[in-house]
Amino acid sequence: MDKDHAQVEKLLRQQAALAQFGTFALRESDLHNILTEAARVCADGLTVPFSKVCRYRVAENDLLIEAGYGWNEGVVGHVVSRADETSPQGRAFITGEPSICDDLRDDNDFELPAFYAEHGIISTVDVVIKGDGKPYGVLEIDSNIQHNYDQHDINFLTGFANVLAEAVATSTRMATLQANVEQMQILVEEKDRLLDQKMVLAIELQHRVRNNLQLISGMLSKQLGDTPNAIGQRGLKAIARRVTTLAQVYDHLLGSELKRTTDFGGYVKSLCLSLAEVQADSAVTLTCDSETVILDLDVVTALGIVLTELITNSYEHAFSGGAGAITVSVRPNAGDDATATMTVRDNGKGSQAGAENKRHGIGLVRRLIEQVHGIATVKSDRGTVWSIRFPMEKLGQVPA
Repeated sequence: MDKDHAQVEKLLRQQAALAQFGTFALRESDLHNILTEAARVCADGLTVPFSKVCRYRVAENDLLIEAGYGWNEGVVGHVVSRADETSPQGRAFITGEPSICDDLRDDNDFELPAFYAEHGIISTVDVVIKGDGKPYGVLEIDSNIQHNYDQHDINFLTGFANVLAEAVATSTRMATLQANVEQMQILVEEKDRLLDQKMVLAIELQHRVRNNLQLISGMLSKQLGDTPNAIGQRGLKAIARRVTTLAQVYDHLLGSELKRTTDFGGYVKSLCLSLAEVQADSAVTLTCDSETVILDLDVVTALGIVLTELITNSYEHAFSGGAGAITVSVRPNAGDDATATMTVRDNGKGSQAGAENKRHGIGLVRRLIEQVHGIATVKSDRGTVWSIRFPMEKLGQVPA
């Protein structure tokens, strides 16, 4: 009866130890701490002085003592056993079954590492710690006293090995997740660094472009003052308009994060605002209705100069100083995803079509439209309408 009572007490103690360890393993994130605690609790639960967890190493095909309890310094983290049937843990690892040695002195099949004799090990029990594919390794208890282990002892040790298997799997998943998080953090930091570098370059580029454009504008202003000839002044003003248009292109480029392509519709809106400000004293109104049209920067530059010339010509020639309206629109052509149309319309005296070849800049307009493979039509009756149809495909391949 006393023996049965002692057995029950032992089982209850082992079950409580297993439950407590399971709770510990769920809370603890460090796998080495989990393995070390498992070795301690197993030794205590089976009343033995030694225990260890051996991890299988694929490259070396051996079992390294990863964690342990009771061993002298220099064993844990250093001593290995062959992952074959020449060692107790190797046999358990190969067969997948518990390996029980009640007395190693009677078993001559094993080639034991020297530390067994140094610690006086006589009996061992090994069970496999499962894993994905090959087992993770082996859980072993060791005693310097001869033991006769029963099935309850094996079940207790197997239960611990199963908890360890889940802890190992969780740790592997968490390590993979952490590695992914760290890699993502590196990528985010690199992205931020590049964005900061890009911003510095953008500011520097913006500063240089504006300085150069201001220098050119100053030179043109001085030249205008020194040029009494009306024809010469008209030519210089045309150059100044193109410089202003170029400045608008670069401002829009910088605003769109230095991409090779940009929204021509958005750029046209900003250009019309600038041109309206220049003509603020005029009785002519300028309005713009543009949709998103993504174009290569070279095409945007060419069409921007075309638009500037047409609007300026309308201001200067269509209204003779009177009131009127100029409207601009840019939109993709319905049912055709390869082309778009820019329209410049005024309600002036309608003489532009007949006089277009005499007006300064119209020849340039024609050449720029041809350069971007566009087609222009002009109607002049009660006002003048320029319709310029241009391709949106093969961006970046427009001839110089």
